[in-house]
Amino acid sequence: MLKSSVSKLFNIKYPIIQGGMAHVSRAELAAAVSNAGGLGLLGSSSMTPEELKEEIQQTRKLTSKPFGVNIAIMSPEPEAKVDICINGKVGIVFTAAGNPKLYTKKLKDAGIKVAHVVPSARLAEKAVQAGVDAVVCEGFEAGGHDGIEELTTLTLVPLVRRAVGNLPLMAAGGISAGSQIAAALALGADGVQIGTLFIATKECSAHSLFKQKIIEANETGTVFVARKYRPQRILRNPFAEKIAELDAKGASADEIRNAYGPERGRKGAIEGDWENGYFNCGQGAALITEIKSIAEVMESLVSGVRNGAKLVSLRGMK
Repeated sequence: MLKSSVSKLFNIKYPIIQGGMAHVSRAELAAAVSNAGGLGLLGSSSMTPEELKEEIQQTRKLTSKPFGVNIAIMSPEPEAKVDICINGKVGIVFTAAGNPKLYTKKLKDAGIKVAHVVPSARLAEKAVQAGVDAVVCEGFEAGGHDGIEELTTLTLVPLVRRAVGNLPLMAAGGISAGSQIAAALALGADGVQIGTLFIATKECSAHSLFKQKIIEANETGTVFVARKYRPQRILRNPFAEKIAELDAKGASADEIRNAYGPERGRKGAIEGDWENGYFNCGQGAALITEIKSIAEVMESLVSGVRNGAKLVSLRGMK
């Protein structure tokens, strides 16, 4: 039931991808997801090239399964990180936040499978033209930086499926349960990419306060801010409220950029500074009720997909 073109492309058991999130997607998390049958990704946007090299080496010590690296094209030193992946013989790279034409050919010429994350069908078409092997369509329910179009996952998946033809397609944005994976597959996805749920795990390096706040979040526990700067969904905390107020006042992109300042993401994710940091978090946090191991999370997701399919059948739908 969970075998798909995504499973085949990445040589994994389940078409479940762990998002390559800044600060928190490091070796222990990525390796644990890969060992559990999914695909773990290292989040390179908060790493220097040398740190990425070390994380790749550490991940290889922890798993013999496939894993990959997420490279945000707009993050510092993307070309150096591409070279690290090529020289380090990383087999899979997910690119995001930038033009996929910049590095897709170079990566593919090195034998690397490339997926690109998009927030719209229009940009999905550009990813196909760039020659990617797969596409991730991410609705604005997702945590972190999202598209300015503010398209929901429910709307986006069938639109992107139409745009990419038979290319392997992963859905992302607000997914925290197996029933949601079943829904994404029904909409036309071949797999999913999940972020927030994997933060709230024992293996993730995120600060314990970050994990606890995810558990405590309800359906309005996140806020979408900084539309004029870099649209982002984060946990509702004092810093988020400050940015939301600037948005409401019509502040310029420069004013919002200045309010962010340096290292806010690290202050939140790693240091647990609730007052001054920000915490990338998707709306799916409202469905997360406890901190589990990666193995437990994967087991729950897989069983949830099967139960979701059974529910459709029991309701008499063909």
